Amino acid sequence: MFTLYKKHVWSAKDDILSGLTVALALVPEAVAFAFVAGVHPLVGLYAAFMVGLITSVIGGRPGMISGATGALAVVMVALVAQHGVEYLFATVVLMGVLQIGFGLLKFGKFIRMVPYPVMLGFVNGLAIVIFLAQIPQFKVGDEWMQGADMYMMLGLVFATMAIMFFLPKFTRAVPAGLVAIVGLSAIVIFAGFDTKTVGDIASIGGSLPPFHIPQIPLNLETIYIILPYAVILAAIGLIESLLTMTVIDEMTNTRGQGNRVSIGQGAANVVTGFFGGMGGCAMIGQSMINISSGGLRNLSGIAAALFLLSFILFANELIEMIPVAVLVGIMFMVVIGTFEWGSFNMFNKIPKEDVFVVVLVTAVTVATDLAIAVIVGVIASALVFAWKNAKHIYAVPKDLETGERVYEIHGPLFFASAHRFNELFDPENDPDEVIIDFANSRVADHSAIEAIDNLAEKYTKAGKKLHLRHLSKECRALLEKAGGLVEVNIKEDPHYHIADDKLA
Repeated sequence: MFTLYKKHVWSAKDDILSGLTVALALVPEAVAFAFVAGVHPLVGLYAAFMVGLITSVIGGRPGMISGATGALAVVMVALVAQHGVEYLFATVVLMGVLQIGFGLLKFGKFIRMVPYPVMLGFVNGLAIVIFLAQIPQFKVGDEWMQGADMYMMLGLVFATMAIMFFLPKFTRAVPAGLVAIVGLSAIVIFAGFDTKTVGDIASIGGSLPPFHIPQIPLNLETIYIILPYAVILAAIGLIESLLTMTVIDEMTNTRGQGNRVSIGQGAANVVTGFFGGMGGCAMIGQSMINISSGGLRNLSGIAAALFLLSFILFANELIEMIPVAVLVGIMFMVVIGTFEWGSFNMFNKIPKEDVFVVVLVTAVTVATDLAIAVIVGVIASALVFAWKNAKHIYAVPKDLETGERVYEIHGPLFFASAHRFNELFDPENDPDEVIIDFANSRVADHSAIEAIDNLAEKYTKAGKKLHLRHLSKECRALLEKAGGLVEVNIKEDPHYHIADDKLA
């Protein structure tokens, strides 16, 4: 009994300390993303607090940290610039409603359709994005730091990275990131070193987020304005959250609940929109910090959110004294831990098409955003799959003693293989009786039906009889020109549904 109690106490300690580390690293991120979106820093901080708290309470992925993210901020900036922040709050509410609907309809399972090369490209691209997001911290205005300022910045960054690399080799009693923040901040403060701090970015002091109904006209014009943004933001938020969940699943050998994550994200955004926050989704960088620091339960996310609120209410002056370089060093270690360095060794062992997808998704993630990158990657993977399978269709011709020729079709017949299918036959030189046997094939879509109809027309024009065997009931119903040429074989006919609008 005592051993079980001790285990729970130590687990809670790990979660709380990990939450503190995450909260400290969240501050500059939330402020930076608020600037990107064109809103006050507190709008980003309120979002980080509320989204992080609510998703940890009702979300389905322990250890995952949510808050304001850059992927959402880059979409919000156009809305805020054109219509103002009140429209942003209304959009965040509608975005949350859409995400709740997604979860209630149990669409979270579709994340399984994302191929592994797309996942690999997503992770690598996100690591690069996190790295690039730290670069502006080495500038003062539009100019790079010079001389002692740059040396101080680099020294603190490397010192942070060294602590995070070596300390876990000796002890994991305290998160290395927290040791780096507290220790190096103390050295900078007491030694009087002059370096860029969180307070130089923005003041984070404030009050509790107030309840606020978005001040917008309730009419169709408003819906016309906010609906497109809400759909885009909901899609980006869900894709980033569900992919982050999948990455954490693999790291921890556990399984999150995609539908529950969707509902949790949606509920968090609905509430956030009514309390002056910019909305948010899962943050893979902060989640990696949390997992590596021992925060494997929902308590870590709750602790991070509450610590962040306490910073805003009571400890803003202390937090503003933290050197930015220390937080940059932590994020650089996140980049190193997030990037799949083993993918370079895989490039010589996996098909070139998969390598292309990995590189494509990585590049699109860096150039645009995560949602577009994942969609492009899934489409590219689907086209690669279709191209590969299109080459697998072939026919085995056999001449019977009765003078008939039988073509045994092997491989799927669908839009990509329809052209190849037509090249397998010779209506001009075939005998008068031809049988096409689909026992080892599957007719998948309407393009396949059209290909069969066109082939039947060719044989009819050549004055020859074509017989089709082993087609499904749906295929026989959709055939027009070849409908009378189908031989029905009830016992041996396959039973499957064809993808065709006429059957919908």
